[in-house]
Amino acid sequence: MKILVIEDDEMILRALEFRLKKEDYTVDVARTGREALAKLKSDNFNLVITDLMLPFVMGMELLSYIKSVNPSLPVIVLSAADEESTVMEAFKLGADDFIAKPFSPGELSLRVKRLLVRKTFA
Repeated sequence: MKILVIEDDEMILRALEFRLKKEDYTVDVARTGREALAKLKSDNFNLVITDLMLPFVMGMELLSYIKSVNPSLPVIVLSAADEESTVMEAFKLGADDFIAKPFSPGELSLRVKRLLVRKTFA
């Protein structure tokens, strides 16, 4: 299973990459929205984990793009902004899950597994 992690905070990015690789996922990373768009256009992923506040192209724009070209691709949105309006907008654009920062790596792992299992049996 191949996961794209889009996060501009290097510490969070490395922690997510380490945790997911430890669980035998193939992980690709992007630090900006622009870099993420290029990877999404040139590769196939089973899951995307994206922050909302990104340089160049924001997470909501990425989410909208992903769902317009591949509606069945699961997307987990990460954000320090856990205001209800932000969460609601992400779900309206098609987010499959939303995790407020800071979060537990164990919780993220469970949510990743749940979405990938659901996709496999869909």
